[in-house]
Amino acid sequence: MAGPARAGLFVYAKDATRTARFYEAVTGMHRLHETAELIVLESPDIQLVVHAIPERYAREIDITEPPQRREEAACKFFFSVASLDAARSAAARHGGAVFDDTWQ
Repeated sequence: MAGPARAGLFVYAKDATRTARFYEAVTGMHRLHETAELIVLESPDIQLVVHAIPERYAREIDITEPPQRREEAACKFFFSVASLDAARSAAARHGGAVFDDTWQ
């Protein structure tokens, strides 16, 4: 994607590096930019900005191992991938999961 993204999403994460690695592995996005506070991932369709939650707030957040799937979240986003089996495998290797629902 040349120039500014036409669309993007901000994700706040207790462990920004781990979260970015997860999305890189599952979606095939690549790292465009990184600072101590944020990591920008990019695909031809969207930019994903993973922003580290400030420590004063992060210490109050408990992340289970493996992380808890949050089906009740108000916002969910999706990515088209070349292979659902590969995405499921990558998600599992990185402590996550791909939901079972699919749509044509």
